[in-house]
Amino acid sequence: MAILQMEDGSKLTDLQSIIQELAPLGITLNYWSIGDNPELHHLLSQDSLDDAQKETVLTHLDHYFNELASTGYTSRDLIVLHPEVPNLDTMLSKFDKIHTHADDEVRYIVAGEGIFGFVRPDGSQVELTVQPQEYINVPAGTQHWFILTPAKRVKAVRYFCGTAGWVPKYTDIQIRVGRQVASV
Repeated sequence: MAILQMEDGSKLTDLQSIIQELAPLGITLNYWSIGDNPELHHLLSQDSLDDAQKETVLTHLDHYFNELASTGYTSRDLIVLHPEVPNLDTMLSKFDKIHTHADDEVRYIVAGEGIFGFVRPDGSQVELTVQPQEYINVPAGTQHWFILTPAKRVKAVRYFCGTAGWVPKYTDIQIRVGRQVASV
């Protein structure tokens, strides 16, 4: 269940209320079931996955990719992050500051959780904890950041229209909300 932490410390957990709060940013948030396939659940319970296992997970979930393909998405991959990933903190440090992308950032969390922070049009900030079976589309140009929760574990399907828009463009805005960042 998604959790939206407001700048004043209050939290929303009702999906429709969260969607309404994020609407001015054009963010799409949905619940997408991963289903009940035992093989898929077994793979998602493992810390690490090899390339063949990742492809098996993606194949089980490709009905969502097929829907997105009709709107311009051309590829997808599965990112698997956990504390034993080499240079994890260095990798994550590229995204823990407020930045934008030239392309949409689209994630389907299938295990674990992560936190997207956003700067809203009025300058206020919020942090959204996304959890398993939640799909998020952050539109191009949206000021945001991403961190892991203290568990430092997430498996997410990433959907792409291309790769050119993935370089973060940092802003000078400082983060003022939450920061439930995982211990480094």
